[in-house]
Amino acid sequence: MDSTPFTYVEVVDGEVGSSISLSAVAAWAPAPVGSNIATGTVTTVDIEAGQEVTAGSILYTVNLRPVVIAQGSVPSFESLSQGSSGADVSQLQTLLTTLGFYSSKADGSFSGATQRAVIAWQKSLGVKADGVVQAGDIIYVPSLPTRISLDATKVKRGAVLGGGEDVVLGLPPTPTFTVPVTSTQAGLISIGGRVEITGPEGQTWQGFIAEQLPSTTDDSVTLTLTGAEGKPICGDDCKSVPVSDQALLRAQVITVENVKGLTVPSAALFSKADGTLAVTDEDGVEHSVTVTTSARGISVIQGAAQGTHVRVPAK
Repeated sequence: MDSTPFTYVEVVDGEVGSSISLSAVAAWAPAPVGSNIATGTVTTVDIEAGQEVTAGSILYTVNLRPVVIAQGSVPSFESLSQGSSGADVSQLQTLLTTLGFYSSKADGSFSGATQRAVIAWQKSLGVKADGVVQAGDIIYVPSLPTRISLDATKVKRGAVLGGGEDVVLGLPPTPTFTVPVTSTQAGLISIGGRVEITGPEGQTWQGFIAEQLPSTTDDSVTLTLTGAEGKPICGDDCKSVPVSDQALLRAQVITVENVKGLTVPSAALFSKADGTLAVTDEDGVEHSVTVTTSARGISVIQGAAQGTHVRVPAK
């Protein structure tokens, strides 16, 4: 029985591209920024992980006494009262000024004006207004406002604190984004390639592959991602990424960017003697073409007119 060695396919408008559906891992890297000095039982926890706090925000209570956050470079280490002096007093005065209780100069001297401001502040907190700031009343951190989390293994209702625990964890501006792949998949992916990520609330984010890190123990490779021009991948929506655990997000790793144009099966292409590519139409006429991109057995070409029927080797 006669057989035809070729079949014919029409050159048509189309779009060619390729991607791999994977999971991206978004994770925060919190670092200790403040230590607890209060001793006793944690009676309430007043902030959520990842919450932005400002000067005077209550973090938690110990024996029903609030522990607040403030900005300063010197950790709280002693009780302060009238007659105290030093950089820690200056930090306290700055906090009281920010909260609207103190209007004099932050000179580091615990004067009568400072004592009156402390008493007013204590009344606002609902604690004994004795004008004495206990060492455990304030946790100083380098900068505010900032997003933080508390070490949930140490600060939880009923936990007993002895003082000295690193409990306040500062969050960076953005979580890290990685994509775990196999070594075979990694071979299809280029540095600088684009990754489309679906956020926890359905947002669409875009990252780019910064490096490939092969595992030393198995066949896996970790792709690390960065944002465009160094900006956060999650933009203004980073708060939606959970702080307490790694978030697994849908990701499309683009291996070939979508290109629109005239398309033919890649099998229709053949190399001429001079190394250029061509297709052959149904009349046996060769058409020199250039290939813009190829993926999944389809190529976008230039050099053959739309509607031309080109031959493809029969299977």
